[in-house]
Amino acid sequence: MTTNNASTGFSHESIETSNFLMIVLILVVLLFGGLVEIVPLFFQKSTTEPVTGLKPYTALQLAGRDVYIREGCYNCHSQMIRPFRAETLRYGHYSVAGEFVYDHPFQWGSKRTGPDLHRVGGKYSDQWHRDHLNNPRDVVPESNMPSYPWLAKAQVDPADMAPKMKALRTVGVPYGNEQIAAAGDEVKGKSELDAVIAYLQVLGTTLK
Repeated sequence: MTTNNASTGFSHESIETSNFLMIVLILVVLLFGGLVEIVPLFFQKSTTEPVTGLKPYTALQLAGRDVYIREGCYNCHSQMIRPFRAETLRYGHYSVAGEFVYDHPFQWGSKRTGPDLHRVGGKYSDQWHRDHLNNPRDVVPESNMPSYPWLAKAQVDPADMAPKMKALRTVGVPYGNEQIAAAGDEVKGKSELDAVIAYLQVLGTTLK
């Protein structure tokens, strides 16, 4: 009696010898694994609801956040304190998703050339940040961070703020009509340096 071992379907051999089939099956596995990992997060309160006391960024803070992203600060500074003793001792309470529900996009990440900035709010004075951004070596002699002297000269455009806040409201940030209407006046006459400092001073202050 003989046995026919020829494959008639998705055999191990047919998968290994077909690049196209291998790629398709890998993509199917990745898609399924991603759905299993990501979909449940949309139904967990800890990831979808703000922590107690969290407020949307003010117009000035929002402008500062935009400058922070524009200048690529996120390339060297993470805003994600991991739940490890070495990190919480240095930076404070670990980051939780509820602190970032109003951030679009959020600034979590693994890159950390410079210190984590999540809980930098209130740690230094406004003048310290002003000196640090103008010339980091004035306050941290060993710093290799570039200087940003142009931020003190560049002005925030008041006309930009209301459209930005309206756009954020469409994705769930609870900005009121009065807050949006007053946004332009709030940033009038403010420099981009003022805005960045306002943003840095609020980071991580909701949850200590």
